[in-house]
Amino acid sequence: MPIVQQGSINTTALVVPDLYVQIVPPQQTLLNGVPTNVVGVVGTAEWGPVGVPVICSNMADYATAFGQIIARKFDMGTQVATAVQQGANNFRCVRVTDGTDTKATVEDNPTTPDITFSAKYTGSLGNQITVSLATGSKASTWKAVVGIPGYQPEVFDNISGTGNAFWVALANAINNGTGALRGPSQIITAAANAGTAAPTAATYALAAGTDGAATITAAVLVGTDVTPRAGMYCLRSQGCSIGVLADADDSTQWSVQAAFGLAEGIYMILTGPAGDTIANAVTVKGTAGIDSYAAKLMFGDWLYWYDQVNAQIRLVSPQGIAAGRLANLSPEQSSLNKQLFAVIGSQKAGVVGSGQAHTYSAAELQTLFQAGIDVITNPAPGGQYWAVRLGHNTSSNEGTAGDNYTRLTNYIAATEAAGMGIYVGKVVNTTLFQNIRATELAFLNGMLQQGMLGSTDGTLPFSVVCDITNNPQTRTALGYVQADVTVQYQAINEKFIVNMQGGQTVVVPQSAGLQTPGLA
Repeated sequence: MPIVQQGSINTTALVVPDLYVQIVPPQQTLLNGVPTNVVGVVGTAEWGPVGVPVICSNMADYATAFGQIIARKFDMGTQVATAVQQGANNFRCVRVTDGTDTKATVEDNPTTPDITFSAKYTGSLGNQITVSLATGSKASTWKAVVGIPGYQPEVFDNISGTGNAFWVALANAINNGTGALRGPSQIITAAANAGTAAPTAATYALAAGTDGAATITAAVLVGTDVTPRAGMYCLRSQGCSIGVLADADDSTQWSVQAAFGLAEGIYMILTGPAGDTIANAVTVKGTAGIDSYAAKLMFGDWLYWYDQVNAQIRLVSPQGIAAGRLANLSPEQSSLNKQLFAVIGSQKAGVVGSGQAHTYSAAELQTLFQAGIDVITNPAPGGQYWAVRLGHNTSSNEGTAGDNYTRLTNYIAATEAAGMGIYVGKVVNTTLFQNIRATELAFLNGMLQQGMLGSTDGTLPFSVVCDITNNPQTRTALGYVQADVTVQYQAINEKFIVNMQGGQTVVVPQSAGLQTPGLA
């Protein structure tokens, strides 16, 4: 009894009498939406790989990969920390340097070195690494203990040998591990030199590690799109839905970020320089020529935030806060009027409790909003809290200007791209049309059931056409199949008008069924 997969035999050319069982796969493929909470962050750090996207979900992950937050401009950890406080928990972090970064190193004997210890990564955190040599657990052996703040000490035990052979064995243990339970060091590397001295108990402190952050610019954060990629371009194909180049306030680099966001389906969060004026911001945006739903420009009214790691109040760009809040929202939502956390002031309003209390006038907000520039303010329409005040991207098209348009469009497009490719290579017939349409409708119905889609009159807010009406034989004969998907998004209530009429001469209409119980 042959058991075969459907399509693996020609069922119109069988000769041998027998029972043939064909395994038929499910005919309807289901689409599972792609994540919309992944934030790509590019910036400087005191440790970690350069130009490599690293997955982090919280500040503990970040500290392990890149060290602590540094109180300086372009710091990646600052953006991650402010985003985490808004509820974001899924990051792709890319460290950049200006090319002057160095690894911390130390030699056991500067005169005739037997071994050189080097930090695994460049950065100033490497200057806190120590390597201690002590008597090993077994007789006539030594052990090396590698330590760095925030990491579990690494112990390489029972290293034996005499003369140069010992230093070679020690270097091999550190670089390759000593067994299944003690793998290679994740903190340092070692290189045996020509020295032949006998080991002695000692502790060696690594030094001269630098971050390469002294001459960082927005252009460095943008990076290059050639192999190996650098900066922003390391976020390609990483599944990011939101992108932040830490403190990249240079307007000459905005358009390239918008173009990258458009190509990758990433909502790029831009910022103006700290202490900017409204008039200058409007002029600069116009000069930069960004008018795209792929980018959100935050006004250069930077925010005061308490840095718990460095125990100080710092002025930080609004990027991480806005990005973190968006990441913690379903894609059909807007950042407008959503409460933000950990903000203790702004340049315009001052630090909470300072006595300064400048707010934006309606005219100021109108000027910013007409130019497609968003801002974080307090109060918000909903009360005395910090919130994004507009919820728009930089597009001048009212139909595409909302946060919800960018995020929902990118979400649907990315989900289609991730799942619909299964139909390429299939035979074109009525069954294929039906299966494509069923897959699309199942996905859109799921969004409808979850409240991501809807309509004000209860009608179905989407349609899918995939049949002979849009796939004539003249096209399918050439290998083309087309599905026309139309989706109506839900609007965001931005201008809420309440008409209140009151007075002693007002006549209140008494509509049937609307009387207050007991008063009818």
